Amino acid sequence: MADPAMSVSPYWELTFDADGDPDGRRRDRLIAGVAEHGVKDLIVFAHGWNSDRSGATRLYNRFFAPIPELAPNAKLGFAGVVWPSMRFCDEPIPDFPRSVAAESVRRPALDKDTRHALLDTFPGRATVVDQIARLLDQQPREEAELEEFGRLVRMLVEPVPPGPQALFGADTLAEGVPQSEPDMFSGSVAAVCEDFAHALMRLESPDADATAGFTMPNLWDGAHELLRQATYYAMKRRAGTVGERGLGRVVGQLAAKAPGVRVHLVGHSFGGRLVSFALRGLPEGVRTVKSVTLLQAAFSHYAFATRLPHDARAGGVLQGQQNRIDGPLVCCFSRHDSALSTIYPLASRMAGSAQGIAGVDIARMLGAKWGAMGFDGVQAVPGTRAWKLAEALRTTLPASGCVNIDVAEVVRRGGAPTGAHSDIVHRELAQVVLAAGRIK
Repeated sequence: MADPAMSVSPYWELTFDADGDPDGRRRDRLIAGVAEHGVKDLIVFAHGWNSDRSGATRLYNRFFAPIPELAPNAKLGFAGVVWPSMRFCDEPIPDFPRSVAAESVRRPALDKDTRHALLDTFPGRATVVDQIARLLDQQPREEAELEEFGRLVRMLVEPVPPGPQALFGADTLAEGVPQSEPDMFSGSVAAVCEDFAHALMRLESPDADATAGFTMPNLWDGAHELLRQATYYAMKRRAGTVGERGLGRVVGQLAAKAPGVRVHLVGHSFGGRLVSFALRGLPEGVRTVKSVTLLQAAFSHYAFATRLPHDARAGGVLQGQQNRIDGPLVCCFSRHDSALSTIYPLASRMAGSAQGIAGVDIARMLGAKWGAMGFDGVQAVPGTRAWKLAEALRTTLPASGCVNIDVAEVVRRGGAPTGAHSDIVHRELAQVVLAAGRIK
């Protein structure tokens, strides 16, 4: 189907709600349309923290644009996943410049657009959002008020019972039990905010001298970041839910109706988590997923591991799921992604981990244990192959297993605090998707 907003055709949109339930009409159009158009290879892209359909569509339009020229003989179809995520207004949309308004936002006040986004993302919690906004605006000095802020943030992002989202927050399992309670929800709010504030200071002033570690930052800067990361944790849960209960089932339905269609899943940020959890949602015996490409994926680099290096009792929540792909799982990562190198490990460390690391290299101290795939690739999966981007584009990628590709040579633009996290619209990354799926 033609879409005037898209650079490619045929293109379909797959829409899911927070619990993974699809828009049935859009799903049915896709399933019927691939046969009508004779599609042989279907590329399905899931966004990360774009807040609305228009932002996701702009991303898909630009990322897909070079693909028909790169694979002129392929019978291609394209699908864009739209799911209820959100972004703070000072987060850039992938490969789009920050707006003047976003640049001028004074942290830690809660701006109007972000407030509206919170209300849309967490319906029924307007009173909690109002209280959070008041505290960020007033910045009271009392530690009790900071603790109250933390309580309100936890209340805001709690999953609504009896929905399924509470089951999808974990990245790792310890003796079969999900490890899903990060320290930012259970530790001292003041200590968590101090760590976030120090991290922000270092990201925004990387050339500051060593004495910066002894400078006391504004804890309410850290409180604003706590709100941001707690919101993203809720989106992380939601991404797993939509992937397993939504996209995985739709791919299975497509396989039943059009078993000859080769499916290639692509995800950015939490969209990488979404398409990875879709593997767990595939019906038994479905082998139509021919490749998965993760772009700056915002979930644990141990998610596919059978055992964690630091805990022999624990493994990744997706251990072995890469074997459900009839092709490779390709993870693109960049050291220029500040969101994943520094802030992500702070937000992801589990309850009981050491506090007080603000004065040292956070990425070095926490990254090995709580790191994200988009910063250093898939970890602790035997047989994982690795290349630099230029090398990967010159070779033939493996036909199965995990593949790490260092894409720092192109994924490198972006300011604090997220760095190059959203710098993903590049012709070379489109080439990676095609190489992973053996699409020509």
